[in-house]
Amino acid sequence: MLLSDLQTISEHDRAPVKWLEALFCYPGFHALVFHRLASLLYSWSIPLFPRFISHLNRFLTGVEIHPGAKIGKRVFIKHGMGVVIGETAVVGNDVVIYQGVTLGGTGKQTGKRHPTIGNNAVVGADAKVLGSINIGDSVHIVAGSVVLRDVPANHTVMGIPGRIVYQEKDLVNSIQQNILPDMEAKVIGILFERVRNLEQEVNRLQKDLGIEVSSAEYKKMEATSKASNLLIEEFLDGAGI
Repeated sequence: MLLSDLQTISEHDRAPVKWLEALFCYPGFHALVFHRLASLLYSWSIPLFPRFISHLNRFLTGVEIHPGAKIGKRVFIKHGMGVVIGETAVVGNDVVIYQGVTLGGTGKQTGKRHPTIGNNAVVGADAKVLGSINIGDSVHIVAGSVVLRDVPANHTVMGIPGRIVYQEKDLVNSIQQNILPDMEAKVIGILFERVRNLEQEVNRLQKDLGIEVSSAEYKKMEATSKASNLLIEEFLDGAGI
């Protein structure tokens, strides 16, 4: 299993990696080595030592994996620093986990209180997957997302809280995080258009009813509207990024 973990590094890392470099210079691989040992001792119900190895693992690699967590084959923890995997978490085969990821609990559950990650999933940097939820096979969790509910297989999730933004038919392009949709901006844009349509309808009704607005008041309303419209449009266009 450790040999397959080692081979996985060259498969997933974009940079060319020699096996000696992978063996000695990849903390994600070292974290898995420590965890495999700690998990074995934990399964034998040996006290103290599994947790001590886990603690040592965290000190040396920056990766904290509880000995009770179940980690599948060919898992790749890229960069590793800040990764936390809870006691009842289950990670499938061929999963890629980036730095800062938390597979944790909500603090309100007992028993199985950490997530189950399916095969071939990708969990982006600083993503948080919390609670006893199931993440399906080939799911892609975008960096910085907070996932609190089950995700079916072959979907891409992003946002806080995490929402599905791509389904299976779009999955090929979903890995390109620079083209992911901004769901908040999309919703605000829709609301902006509805408000603008309502304002036009109000103006039309005022004319039909013969309601006149003073010139000074109209200019003030127009200036306020233009300023707010500009601010909203800049936000929707990604101003400042």
